[in-house]
Formats: sequence, C-alpha cells, structure tokens
Amino acid sequence: MHSLITDFHEWVAWSPWEGLDPDMRRDYSETDRGVGARYAWEGNRKAGKGSMEIVGDEPQAITIDLRFDKPFPAHNTTQFLLTPAGRGTKVQWRMTGEQGLMMRLFSMVMPMDSMIGKDFEKGLAQLKAVAEA
Repeated sequence: MHSLITDFHEWVAWSPWEGLDPDMRRDYSETDRGVGARYAWEGNRKAGKGSMEIVGDEPQAITIDLRFDKPFPAHNTTQFLLTPAGRGTKVQWRMTGEQGLMMRLFSMVMPMDSMIGKDFEKGLAQLKAVAEA
C-alpha cells in the first residue's frame, strides 16, 4: 500500500483525477519515490495544472506538498495515514490548507468536504482495488 502512494508513477492506476484528461501531460522528478519525489501535471480545464512533492515519508504517514496553478491557485498539505487493520491497512486521506477569499466564499455555498470528499472516497476505493490485485 505504502509504495502505491510514495511512487507518483503508481498514481495513474488509482488516482480519481487521472481519467479527467486522456492527453494530460505528466512530469516526474528523477527521485522515483519517497521524500523529494515530485510530480507535475497539466491538462484540460477539468484536470488543471499543478504539482506535488513528497515532504514526509514514514511507515504510517506520508505527507505531500500540493500546489494548484489552474483552475485556481492553491497550496495544500495532503496526508495519508496508514494504520494496520487485521490483515490489511486502513488508509485515511486528508487535505489541509488556507483558503483564499474566492474559495472561502465558494465554500460557504458548497463545503470543501462536499467538493472533494467523493473524489477521495473514489481514490481510496481504487487504491484498495489496486493493492488487492
């Protein structure tokens, strides 16, 4: 499970956003996995443009610096918490960050959990399916 998250090449198989643009351009750093691994993408309006870098890699927590350039600029921290559960692993996916004025106003109408929660659920289900395959 851990390696499916710490290697950005693996995200193509489970990330809920990978299917948004079949022509999406992806760039990977020379560091394949773990701290210092970077991934950037640029795609259509749905996929947007941004980058991620792994800034923390522990057995039970992976921390990613996430930056969006399009459709709107944002800087977030994403964290995957991995906890042993029976014969498997429980994964929690969290995202935190400051909201600019436009996002604060928008989130008054549609809370962030409503906007991104379903994507996280889809991604976690796909991650589980890939890990169990």
